[in-house]
Amino acid sequence: MSGQLRETVGSGEGSRDEVTAARRIVVKVGSSSLTTAVGGLSGERVDALVDAIASRLGVPGTQLVLVSSGAIAAGLAPLGLRKRPKDLPTQQAAASVGQGLLVGRYTASFARYGRTVGQVLLTVDDMTRRSHYQNAHQTMARLLDMAVLPIVNENDTVATHEIRFGDNDRLAALVAHLVHADLLVLLSDVDALYDGDPAKPGTSQVADVRGPQDLAGISIGGTGKAGVGTGGMATKVEAARIATEAGIPVVLTSAAHAARALRGEVVGTLFHRTGSRTPTRLLWLAHAADTRGALRLDSGAVQAVVERRLSLLPAGVTAVEGSFNAGDPVELVDAAGVPVARGLVNYDASELPELLGRSTRELAAALGPQYERELVHRDDLVVLR
Repeated sequence: MSGQLRETVGSGEGSRDEVTAARRIVVKVGSSSLTTAVGGLSGERVDALVDAIASRLGVPGTQLVLVSSGAIAAGLAPLGLRKRPKDLPTQQAAASVGQGLLVGRYTASFARYGRTVGQVLLTVDDMTRRSHYQNAHQTMARLLDMAVLPIVNENDTVATHEIRFGDNDRLAALVAHLVHADLLVLLSDVDALYDGDPAKPGTSQVADVRGPQDLAGISIGGTGKAGVGTGGMATKVEAARIATEAGIPVVLTSAAHAARALRGEVVGTLFHRTGSRTPTRLLWLAHAADTRGALRLDSGAVQAVVERRLSLLPAGVTAVEGSFNAGDPVELVDAAGVPVARGLVNYDASELPELLGRSTRELAAALGPQYERELVHRDDLVVLR
């Protein structure tokens, strides 16, 4: 495959129907595409991105959400830091300084086009807690209805290593589903997915990815650039997988090609949708949920949940791990401890020991009718691949 272009890319010939037909678009841009080498915001780069977005917003009926990294990177120079700090408190301090600078720069740049922007800072809880998720969805929907362009970022000021998305590529995929987007555009410092290290001769761009088979033999672990950001090519491919499995096509290209990509020109890599739109809570349960504990299942319960897609009953659970409350996401694991599903549990962890191995009819007779219910209802359960 090396040395040859899989399909014509970057030629500008033709257009991508998935892009031109999209009405609600999520665009994600990385830190390295917005900042200088020492970490300060580049006004020229921000303006160029805004110009590209404003051009697409000129198409009637178009709505757009921008997921923007750059808060920590923007805070480095004002704090006298030469590189991204490794310790969490300093990262949070940089985010606190940089987030205002980032949104302020976007506000001024979009004002050139008469566009109003709104800041939306999300944490993992906003994607894993049902009530938080619903609130985030309603807020974003209202902003879009009011012709406001939401600028989304992870709330780095309060996020910890244990409760964070890890990178904004994954966040962007989840936001695309949150707002029912028609298209996700991932912008970085690499102009496409390559079949090897793009810095080495003989590698080729991949124009289209229609499924996992198109990624066979491609090493993506090192095809990203190190800098002030946290995401490499592997995170972008994973984000594309999350989005496409939920029915949302993805374009991956560089920020320099943003305008062309948003016009539907054949630039970068197009990841075609591989699935249909998934119920919202199941997507965040599969990809965003920070599970609070685990339920160990016997073989019969594993078969019922995985193969027959039934609810999980107390009789099939042999052990409880962790501390959680009713409504929390938990992992369902087999006898070997391998996760087979995730679900929203209907009981507190402290209630479960006396329920395990007993039928719901027996529990109702002994403890009352309120105990004649599933541990995890099938509508609140997703089987893991």
